[in-house]
Amino acid sequence: MAAETQPKALTRKPLLLNKVEGSQEVVNMAAIVPKEDGVISVSEDRTVRVWLKRDSGQYWPSIYHAMPSPCSCMSFNPETRRLSIGLDNGTISEFILSEDYNKMTLVKSYQAHQSRVMMVLFVLEMEWVLSTGQDKHFTWHCSESGQRLGGYRTSAGACGLQFDVETRHVFVGDHSGQVTILKLEQESCSLVTTFKGHTGGVTALCWDPIQRVLFSGSSDHSIIMWDIGGRKGTAIELQGHNDKVQSLSYAHHTRQLISCGADGGIVVWNMDVERQETPEWLDSDSCQKCDQPFFWNFKQMWDSKKIGLRQHHCRKCGKAVCGKCSSKRSSIPLMGFEFEVRVCDSCHESITEEERAPTATFHDSKHNIVHVHFDATRGWLLTSGTDKVIKLWDMTPVVS
Repeated sequence: MAAETQPKALTRKPLLLNKVEGSQEVVNMAAIVPKEDGVISVSEDRTVRVWLKRDSGQYWPSIYHAMPSPCSCMSFNPETRRLSIGLDNGTISEFILSEDYNKMTLVKSYQAHQSRVMMVLFVLEMEWVLSTGQDKHFTWHCSESGQRLGGYRTSAGACGLQFDVETRHVFVGDHSGQVTILKLEQESCSLVTTFKGHTGGVTALCWDPIQRVLFSGSSDHSIIMWDIGGRKGTAIELQGHNDKVQSLSYAHHTRQLISCGADGGIVVWNMDVERQETPEWLDSDSCQKCDQPFFWNFKQMWDSKKIGLRQHHCRKCGKAVCGKCSSKRSSIPLMGFEFEVRVCDSCHESITEEERAPTATFHDSKHNIVHVHFDATRGWLLTSGTDKVIKLWDMTPVVS
């Protein structure tokens, strides 16, 4: 369900700290270097760059490395300074960065996929390299031997990839809108379950290992929070973008979800509130409030000599209603609707002003964001976009 009204931005805003410019093409992914004034980026222009802040206050490349193919994704492990880079040709190349971040040394390469690598993760605890590709395959390799340990064919190309170290569960979100959960062993995997709640493809995943909650962002503009640990099948919907959600990050210490999208929006969601599931939309041949027939209900139209009406649904109760019985609009933040949506007249009367209190803040980054990285230790957010620009934000006014 698309947003009907853009929410108003609140007064607390992220502070733009710096812009990093110089890439010739889209910056597909970037990361803040912990404990350093540095940024690592990979781009469609085939370059890997490490940017360090100079005395002038500007970021300049300390490493400029050209790859044989456009760089689609990356994973950086600060403890080992291991940088895994996924390429458009299906290869994953692994480098070790020097302590001063002025040199990168190739360790090994994996021919992981037959086409573009969509996501790559390095798991230090298992010494595994996990990846998904446009070839509809999830694979994992041993980073010590370089050996391929196994794979699984997904229903479509996958953009979302997360891993839970404790249970060895991997979460894969694909373009069909499905999320697949696999259990990984050393050289085998088994399907745990699949679930689908999006009407568009899954574009991003984010895992909270403490609350055991999975967040999925989609091209349908929505985010769904899946309660994996509760085992109750609860799925909470969050609506706050006017275009596809492209990246998610989670601030564990404050229980805030950060979502960014093609609309340029940065939305910070307070997940430390008791949220409600959105109801299933009910089927009916006539309005469930006034009993007027809908336009396909020929028998009732003939019997009552009335023209059929268009069907709508109340976002709060899920009932099928006509336009006259759902003429009101309201935000329902605890259901994830931060903007005003259609509700039936009786539900509109039941919603209190306290229940309309926002649970998210909205900010305009002024660029189409393709990826975000959040550094919780400093409260910094990095956004990279299709405008070839990397922006660094101080999020402490918002995420605190």
